Amino acid sequence: MKFTPESFRAWPTKRITLLGMSGVGKTYISGMLRRHDWFHYSGDYRIGTRYLDEPILDLIKQQAMQVPFLKELLRNDWIDIRNNIKIEDLGPVLSFVGKLGNPDHDGLSLPEFSRRQALYREAEIAAMKDVPEFVRKAREIYGYEHFVNDVGGSLCELEDDSVIDLLAEHTLILYIQVTTRDEEDTLIRRAQSDPKPLYYRPAFLAEHLPLYMADKGLDYIAQVEPNDFTRWVFPRLFHSRVPRYEAIAGPHGYTVTSREVAQVKNEADFLALVEAAIARKP
Repeated sequence: MKFTPESFRAWPTKRITLLGMSGVGKTYISGMLRRHDWFHYSGDYRIGTRYLDEPILDLIKQQAMQVPFLKELLRNDWIDIRNNIKIEDLGPVLSFVGKLGNPDHDGLSLPEFSRRQALYREAEIAAMKDVPEFVRKAREIYGYEHFVNDVGGSLCELEDDSVIDLLAEHTLILYIQVTTRDEEDTLIRRAQSDPKPLYYRPAFLAEHLPLYMADKGLDYIAQVEPNDFTRWVFPRLFHSRVPRYEAIAGPHGYTVTSREVAQVKNEADFLALVEAAIARKP
């Protein structure tokens, strides 16, 4: 959606998609807006509770069946297992995505890792295509006038133009850009200190996995230390995603910086920042 500062200010039902790497402030802004009576749509929460719910439960049950005591309880329907995913804690989704490498360190084989990556991609596409319906539900069922779409950092990796076109049609896309080397280094250090499962484009993984294995002198995927690979690949993933975000924001949205976002304390600050981003776009 395209705006002038005046038309955005007059927009009665504001709908914004926040775009950018994990850690740039998307969930911080979404949580703040939720306290100001905005509907917070979390893409990963929708993925975990709707599109990956059954695969996640299947994985949990598969693990539980390895324990004789739990196996008997499950086979006799004496216990039930369910996800307890929260917007602030998406642990089950991350656990399902998993990491590549040594099974003794909870790593996955390349075929299994690729299978889960493909399922996550399909789920993220489906969750983003649900946005227009949740815009309607937020207003008609729950009475929210404004809507913020908190998307995963991997949105730029989906390679599905229909998703971006849909979000641009129904929401204002706001890209949170990391502009300084210090901020970039901080984000990378934070990700490397606590390496989490990530989604990779198949072409990206096919290019960088052999480079990692050659760099480490490894012959087999089972020799890959999962956390070490995640730490090694993250800076490369970060730099590969930047032009992809920019390719979305350029024709479809507006750009603010992570430093600007860090100064936002309330709804008024945020709306003023969006207006400023609109005003400075050629």
